[in-house]
Parts: sequence; structure tokens; C-alpha cells
Amino acid sequence: MHLSVFALILVLGGNWCAPPLRCEPGDEILGRCRNSSPEEKPTCTEVNLGYCNDMDYSRTMFPNILGHKTRQEVESGAEYLLLSVIHGLLNGECSPDIRLLGCSVLAPRCRDDRLVKPCRSSCEALRKGCGHAFEAIDMAWPYFLDCDRFFASEQEGCHDPLAVLRARQELAFSSLSPEEPSTIIQFTYTSNAQMYSVLKKTAAKCSHISQVYSIGRSTEGRDLLVIEFSGNPGQHELLEPEVKLVGNMHGNEVLGRQLLIYLSQYLCSEYLLGNERVQTLINTTRVHILASMNPDGYELAASEVEDRNDPEYSDQEGHLLNGWTNGRTNAQNIDLNRNFPDLTSVLYRNRRSRLYRADHIAIPDAYWFGKVASETYAVMKWVRSLPFVQSASLHGGDLVVSYPFDFSRHPQEERMFSPTSDEQAFKQLARTYADSHASMADNNTERCGASFIRSGGITNGAQWYSFAGGMSDFNYLHTNCFEITVELGCDKFPSEVELYPEWKRNKEALFSFMESVHRGIKGVVKDKDGNGIKGASISLRGIRHDITTAEDGDYWRLLSSGTHIVSASAKGYSKVIKRVSIPANMEKAGRVDFVLKKVPVEPDFDDHFFPTVDTWERFDPYNQFERYSQAELGEGGLERQEKPWWWAYFTQAGPESAPTWLLRNNN
Repeated sequence: MHLSVFALILVLGGNWCAPPLRCEPGDEILGRCRNSSPEEKPTCTEVNLGYCNDMDYSRTMFPNILGHKTRQEVESGAEYLLLSVIHGLLNGECSPDIRLLGCSVLAPRCRDDRLVKPCRSSCEALRKGCGHAFEAIDMAWPYFLDCDRFFASEQEGCHDPLAVLRARQELAFSSLSPEEPSTIIQFTYTSNAQMYSVLKKTAAKCSHISQVYSIGRSTEGRDLLVIEFSGNPGQHELLEPEVKLVGNMHGNEVLGRQLLIYLSQYLCSEYLLGNERVQTLINTTRVHILASMNPDGYELAASEVEDRNDPEYSDQEGHLLNGWTNGRTNAQNIDLNRNFPDLTSVLYRNRRSRLYRADHIAIPDAYWFGKVASETYAVMKWVRSLPFVQSASLHGGDLVVSYPFDFSRHPQEERMFSPTSDEQAFKQLARTYADSHASMADNNTERCGASFIRSGGITNGAQWYSFAGGMSDFNYLHTNCFEITVELGCDKFPSEVELYPEWKRNKEALFSFMESVHRGIKGVVKDKDGNGIKGASISLRGIRHDITTAEDGDYWRLLSSGTHIVSASAKGYSKVIKRVSIPANMEKAGRVDFVLKKVPVEPDFDDHFFPTVDTWERFDPYNQFERYSQAELGEGGLERQEKPWWWAYFTQAGPESAPTWLLRNNN
């Protein structure tokens, strides 16, 4: 019986074997195994792919490195589709390099009926130089350009698909006259999508000194995107002052938005090129740039100006075309520069009381029962979260720098000089921008209907015209930040040919303003053990406006030249007073530190009758607007992930063919 079973097994064994193991395409091509019979051995064939016909070779082989068996399979794949649109997706950056590298994988070189892999070194160099371009449009690096997986080393024998391109580029560069390297900026208008792309690309290109972050979303869901420049992006460094620049608060006032986009590109490029002034600024200052506070309004204003090419409007300027009003407000029809808490009125009502605070004024609860724009809410949270020292908000409609207060101290007077306690410091700040501008302080410059000749291009805001709920007054009365308003010119939406001349007029002024944050005094308030004291007050005799220390006890106080009596105090500590002299030609802030001794805390009778600093912490006390900063949730409570704008390129044939490998959150 056993013998017969054994014989049966032998018979069956002669007719049955285990299913053959599948040979991976890469292994088959390299000769490690074989799926096909000897008579089906692959041979070299013509490339004949429209987007790959300019390779420096004409013969390829199928199956290719990815396992595509035919030319038709390559052409129908998402990889080939990506190469066909990559130039447009990246706005020409890294082109044609990415396409040629991709073609070397989809249609690799064939020599002597053997496939030659592209060189890994070329892939790694290109990824290092172009990775930021993909990050800028929220696209993952394509899987088929995995340098370790689909490329080979020089020792293994490889083909460099970019060698001929580099040789042509070097020849072209050698024919140019030798000049100093310079920054190249395209002075055109940018849509919201283009603006986001440029800022993200810039931050990725200079990732060691820059990052982008969102402070919230507009009413219609657009990002309020900030780009930051610092020697240590994302971190506040002890004694490093923080500056912010805000543009496009009114959606139809667009020049400031464009200038801030150009400034971001310039800071990145010039830092890499070794510009000492730019490097010094970024290494000693933390700069935050919000190019568009009102992207919804810009969208409307830009759509109105698209008709500029219509012969009926061909002789009209932008400010006439959009009527000065279209797009000014946000999508809720709210003027953002009238939407902040009116703390100036609170100050005026209580200014006669010696015990009432004239700084860090709390937001009245009644404010939260009104209409608060999502953009306003986002900016308020932003300025409360970082120790900003100074700020500029860029507008259009006139040529002047105005400074607080913007709301008249007498409600019946619409044009009344209404200074802050820091009148001299604000005038110096405004003067810095106006004097550095090409024509703002020039008495012969046309003033768009208003005249600021006597004041040299600067004005007190309320003396010009009074309004409540402005952002500059809020910055000064609720935080440490001194903000000015820069009106960049008569035309709110200038023609595109004016963008470069306006950049030249304003570049020096922007730099001088950012550098001016290093005036006055700075220091650290510590206890006797050397620990920084957060929230300590820095006071000046004769100026009723204190500033407070940041998380680690550091502070910055903008001051005009002269002798000042400065004191530092904190609850539970003794007060320390110092005399400080600031020369007129001082170019950087003087260091004034304080060491406070602990003392017993005594009950303060006045705390029962007057608001204390603790009420400053009351922000959106009823959580009515917290939804502005919450992520939109989908099914199951998971955060809903919006597909990037380029996704539509790949889904026309149906969602089942969409390349999810291009989505960053999938990797």
C-alpha cells in the first residue's frame, strides 16, 4: 500500500510543480530572473514619446523600470501625465529638469539591448534643489523619482539624463558678461493661489531662515498666510525684537500686498547671495509678513479690474475702474479697519482717573456681541500671541504715513489732533518711512487731494480724519506694539507697469522701517536667581503707557532721544528705577536690565474697583468665535482634508485613476 502511494506521488510529481515566483521588473531587466521565455527577450526600441523626444538618446526598452510593458501603458499612466503638466504646475521652476529626469525612468536609455538606469547623483541633486517647489504647491515628491529605488550609482554604470542640459546652460552663462549675482523678481500681479505658492516656495527655498504659518482663515475659507524670517524660524529668541508688516487689509488696496510678496522673495534671495544688510536684519530681527489680510476682498477687486483690457476702459486707471470701493470690505461686507474693539473710547472715558490703565486695556465684553469678522479675530489672536514691538499696515488712496490715535479725542470733532502718550516715538517711526521713501516727504509730490506738505508726508490719524475701531489704535492700547499706517499712493489698484517703479520707491523705506525696531532700549527683567519675570511692567516717567515683558522676561521700549527715567515693577517684587540717556544718533537699542527683589504681596484696595491686568486675558469669553480657528470636521469627527488646487488635473478620467501618491498627507 505504501509503495503504491509513493508511486502515485511520483507520477503526480512528474506533472505538477509549485507556481513560479513573479519576477519584479527591475530584477528581470538586470538579469536576476526572468518572467518571459527566451524568445521574448526585450530589445531596444524607439523612444517615440512626445514629452520625452528631446532626450539625449533615441532608444529605450520595455518593460521600463516601473514595469510598464508598452509605450501605450506609459502614455496612459499618471506618471506621464504629471510630466506633461509639471512646467505649468511649478510655474516653470526646475523645468525641463524634472521632466527629463522623469523621462529617464519612464523611457530609460537602452544600449546593446540592455537597459541603463539613470544616475542617482543627478536625482539627489535635483531633489535637493527642487523639493521646495513641490512643497510650495502641497505636492509630494513623485514616487517614481525615488533616488534609491529607481536610480543607480556611477559604479554600477548609469546614464546622466541632465548632462547635456547642464552643458548647454553653462555655455549660455559663460557668454554673459560677468556681473554680481542679483535677485530676479517677476513684477506682476499674483492671484491668491499664486501668492500662496510664491510664499510657500520662498519659505521652502530658505527653510533655514524662513517658514510659513496660517493665523486663521478668511470668511470664505482662504488662508491668512504669514511668512516669517528669522535666524531661528518658529522660535522667539531672547532680546530679538519682532516686527510685522500687514498688507491688503482693504481688498482693493493691492500695492502693499504686492510689495510684501516682493519683499519676501527679496529677503530670501539676497540672504542666500550674501547681502550683508539682509543677513544682519534677519539674524537680529524676527520679521512676520502678512501679505493679504483680506484675500476675499482682493478676489472681488481683481475680478473687477480684469476688464481693464476692454476698449471702453483702456484709458482708465485702476482706482477709477474699481470705483475705489469694490472689494474694500471682506465677504461679510465688514470694513476690517473699523472692526477692532474701540479701546480708544475706553481710554478717553477713563483718562482722568490716575488708577485706570492706559495700556493693555481689556476688550469690553459687549464687543463680542457685535459682528466680529473672522479676519479681525485671527489678527487679534495673532498680536496677542507674539511680543511684537512695531508694525506697519500698508494701504492705498493717498501718499502719507499716519500714526495713532486714529479716533478723535472729541466725538464731535472729525479732524482733531489726538496724540498718544508716545507722540514723539510715533512721529519718529512715521518719519523713518516717509523720509526713506523716494517721494513721500517731497513737498512737490502730488497728494491725491489732501495736503501734507507742512508735515513732510506724515500726519496724526485723527487730525487727518477720525474713525473708531482701527487696527493701529488697537495694537497700541491692547499690546506692546506700535503700529503706523502707510498710504502708498493715490491709485489703489495701479497698472502692472507701475509695480516695479513702486518697488523701487518703497524698498529702502521698508528696510529702514524694519531696522528702526533696534532703537530705544531693551533688556531682561529677572529675579535675584536669574529667572526672567513674565508680565513685568516697564514704565517711563512722563509717559502714561507701560509695556510688559515677554515669556522670558525680555522687553523692548521704543524711545526718542533724550534722558528718560525708566522703572521696572511686577506684582510681588520691588520696583527698580534707572536713569537712561539716549543719544540722537544711536543706531541700536541700549541694554538696560533690571533685577527685582521679592516682597510680600499686600492686598490692593483698588483691585476691587478698577480693572486689573488679569482682565486682559478675557478673549472671546463666551467662545462665540472660536470656530474661526477650528479645523473643519468631516465624517467621524476627522479633520476634512481639502484636495489641493492641482488635483483636478489628474481626476478627469475618474477618481479611481487619481495618483494619491502625490498627496503629501498620504506619505
